[in-house]
Amino acid sequence: MLHGPEFAADPGATYARLRAYGPIAPVELAPGVSASLVTGYEAALEVLRSPDRFAKDPRRWRALADGTVPADSPVVPMMMYRPNALWTDGDEHVRLRGAITDSLSRVDPNALRGYVEQSADTLIDRFGPNGRADLLGEYGAMLPLLVFNQLFGCPPDLGEKLVEGMSGIFDANVDSEKANALLVKTLASLVGLKRLKPGADVTSWLMAHPAQLTDEEMIHQLVVLMGGGTEPQQNLICNGLRLLLADDRFAGDLAGGSMPVEDALDEVLWTDPPLANYAIHYPVHDLDFAGIRLREGEPILISLAAANTDPALASDRRGGNRAHLAWSAGPHTCPAKDPARLIAAVAVEKLLDRLPDVELAVGVEQLEWRQGPFHRALAALPVHFPPIAVPVTTHETPGDTGWNASPAPSSSTPQVATSTVREPESGKPAPRRWWSSLARWWRGQ
Repeated sequence: MLHGPEFAADPGATYARLRAYGPIAPVELAPGVSASLVTGYEAALEVLRSPDRFAKDPRRWRALADGTVPADSPVVPMMMYRPNALWTDGDEHVRLRGAITDSLSRVDPNALRGYVEQSADTLIDRFGPNGRADLLGEYGAMLPLLVFNQLFGCPPDLGEKLVEGMSGIFDANVDSEKANALLVKTLASLVGLKRLKPGADVTSWLMAHPAQLTDEEMIHQLVVLMGGGTEPQQNLICNGLRLLLADDRFAGDLAGGSMPVEDALDEVLWTDPPLANYAIHYPVHDLDFAGIRLREGEPILISLAAANTDPALASDRRGGNRAHLAWSAGPHTCPAKDPARLIAAVAVEKLLDRLPDVELAVGVEQLEWRQGPFHRALAALPVHFPPIAVPVTTHETPGDTGWNASPAPSSSTPQVATSTVREPESGKPAPRRWWSSLARWWRGQ
């Protein structure tokens, strides 16, 4: 089973048992929801790079279509069809992915880095004088939302709802159907706002793209972009910080004044990728694969975590390379992996720079992991450190910068200083939900 507290606490033990079946094994994602899980590295690459045999469109999922899997199953919002680049194939995928990659290419990395640093400083200034913090609820979960709300031109009142909806579709202990409805409704409001008042943001650039996305397509491109950039992003930040604070290979370097952040992130992406099991595909017809008979319309998930730690890989395979599958592979490789990695690296570097003596407040073995088949997510990351003084000069409140300067509505994408013009490319839950902390923070409470 890929659900329940046992899997959340030690997924590696589950992957080890599943490998007895070979590179692909039967699993249960939630009560009554069956699938196959690819645990072998080479087999995973074959699925990811073979769109002629393995399609992405979930409308092929027979068990959902015939009612065997109920629509209110907790995994459905993460597996259901949406008209976006993640769940389409062929020409439609090319059109939608082109709109995404062209729009993301306009984000200036220097402007992005500056905004991450500013947002990080703002958050650290809030908890730094306390000498203690939950780096998940007070930092790792908040920072990506601040940055992505800025990137997508999302005002705080909508951002608060997006946080709750986006986290809810990942979390096994939340009403995922209700969370999905909130997410879609909130994004519809954002799309309506940007139709009236476009700005220098990814949402407006998507709208102005020659792909001419409908409102429904806009909503669901934003679902995949924000879904990939918030929940997994917070997990990458916090899993990286956990490794740096708990693993002697990295902690020893920290004591010597070196912060091997990039090495730590590489290690996390290999061994504890933030999206551990996903990249869902469906055989286009019955076929034999890796010694297993796969049926048309039955979901196949890639265990990015298990494939990366496949014993068949050479023991030194991870050293000095980034051939891991944390970003997937093939035509559906994550289109935002460069900005995602930049955000995580800057977030970790800034925190360690401001709080060089930070330490875990509990033993690493006492950290708890949130339940769910898809993610590798801490429930909390408590730390303590010598309290710091907050500078007298205050930082700009995130969202108040000139990044989102809104020109008059135009039929073309506005050219602004923060965009770069390029040729188009066609565990157990925490006692208090972290999105509640974010809501209070935005309200100044």
